[in-house]
Amino acid sequence: MPTIEKVLWLATAGSLGTLARWALSGLVHRYWNGSFPSGTMTVNVMGCFLFGIIWQLGQQRLVLRTDVRFIVLAGFMGAFTTFSTFVFETDNLLRTGQWWYAAGNLFGQIILGLIGLRLGIALVQWL
Repeated sequence: MPTIEKVLWLATAGSLGTLARWALSGLVHRYWNGSFPSGTMTVNVMGCFLFGIIWQLGQQRLVLRTDVRFIVLAGFMGAFTTFSTFVFETDNLLRTGQWWYAAGNLFGQIILGLIGLRLGIALVQWL
């Protein structure tokens, strides 16, 4: 069971991640206005980059304690972009030779996510 202190740290980190996503996406959109979602892409790519740095600092360099890494990755990065977790997990499947699972994860989440979105829209329109 998580302690109240850990929950508060996660909530704080999550709030900061949400604000960072909103600010960066808005900034990018202001300078690269158009129909392409450049703000979202920037946040997702930056999130993957930061996730890699944070993970490696904790894994190899032992600069970050396990609990701090968890709060930063689950709290801040989880709110900044869950795409980074999706990419990290897919990369882990590739690194361990689980090619079919990696392909299933890539196509399943993207295609099923699109289907879920369209079904949700259709449901509300039907109601």
